[in-house]
Amino acid sequence: MTTGMFVSLDGIDGVGKSTQINRLAEHFRNQGREVLCVRDPGTTAVGARLREILLSSDLTMHRRTEAIIFMASRSELVETLIRPALAEGKVVISDRFLLSTVVYQSIGGDVSPDLLWQLGRMASGNLSPDVTVLLDMPALDSMARIDRPADRMEARGPEYMESVRKAFLKQLPEASETTAVVDANQDIETVAKRIRELFPA
Repeated sequence: MTTGMFVSLDGIDGVGKSTQINRLAEHFRNQGREVLCVRDPGTTAVGARLREILLSSDLTMHRRTEAIIFMASRSELVETLIRPALAEGKVVISDRFLLSTVVYQSIGGDVSPDLLWQLGRMASGNLSPDVTVLLDMPALDSMARIDRPADRMEARGPEYMESVRKAFLKQLPEASETTAVVDANQDIETVAKRIRELFPA
């Protein structure tokens, strides 16, 4: 039986994760693999409800509270969708995973990254992506691509988002045994080709 593979694409908003996830899924399907695409937080019924709370622009909450909500959503996602798919030999591609929670909730020093990694591994039952791909570009460029009202995180402004970008680069090595940084400030096909090169047939 084919071994399952777990891939996460991450980065600040506006870097093109959704587009590249679709391209990567097509690449794996062309190799004859079954693919499950998920979003963290989201995808499950529980996760979708929690995502609404997390991204609501009219709510304020402590970063530790945010972190715990993210962990609850991730636990549900892992146990109900990701693990079963991997057991069936599928490729699972996740739009964000634990790396995002560590980055966003540790900015400002309210919660330590080490504690967040520890909590996250507990919530996911020690499941980490086989490969984490970080799509990277300057925050001003990524925010210029966003053509919808800013969510609660984006509304904190470009300086905040640039600090998030730097935190992604710093924390990336902890996310998976295999990691890659891809320059997302290029045309869609160039970025897609670079990602495909990480997963040869």
